[in-house]
Amino acid sequence: MKVLIIGAHGKVGRLLVNELQAKNIDFVAGLRSQEQIKAYSDNNIPTQYIDLTASIEDIKNSITASGADVIVFSAGAGGAGADLTMEIDLDGAIKTMMIAEAIGIKRYIMVSSIYSDDRSKWEASGIRPYFIAKHYADEHLRGTTLDYTIIHPGTLTDGESTGKIKVQANNEGGEVPRIDVAKVIAQVIQTPSTIKKDFNFVSGDEDIATSIR
Repeated sequence: MKVLIIGAHGKVGRLLVNELQAKNIDFVAGLRSQEQIKAYSDNNIPTQYIDLTASIEDIKNSITASGADVIVFSAGAGGAGADLTMEIDLDGAIKTMMIAEAIGIKRYIMVSSIYSDDRSKWEASGIRPYFIAKHYADEHLRGTTLDYTIIHPGTLTDGESTGKIKVQANNEGGEVPRIDVAKVIAQVIQTPSTIKKDFNFVSGDEDIATSIR
């Protein structure tokens, strides 16, 4: 198994890199700039250039060159505006799904948001385009032939890890440290029974390994 982290320079992505290193899980960091690639390579982290705004053919070449058989999509526009959000969080995501199906990568893990399927929360959030993008990317993924898992973390914080979460059925909301989101992703990667499942979660009192199964 080899994991391609698309969005490895994001806040969750960087933590996931550390988590996979600690667990000795083979991975490659998908990065969008040569500056990022140099910084990661200088720390002996395997890298792969990938530009989600590029053509499908160029992205396909990048994903193929990575040698990965698992994709984690943790990329995002990061509040850079509605247009770029649609281009990265929606179109970029769907292009990687299409490519995964075309080249035979089955396992695909999407980092989404707890309210991506709850339209009643979108307007007041202040980030409506983000939720629209996440919603339709998730919907597209569910309709593919991929062995997907979609995680929907609550409001992200930079707090310390508790290693404990609460999986929610009704999206009550709440917060969760980014480090625990990274730990959830690592657990999903190692847990085949999570295939074709969605997990909405916030910080709680149950061990991640017990909750994500």
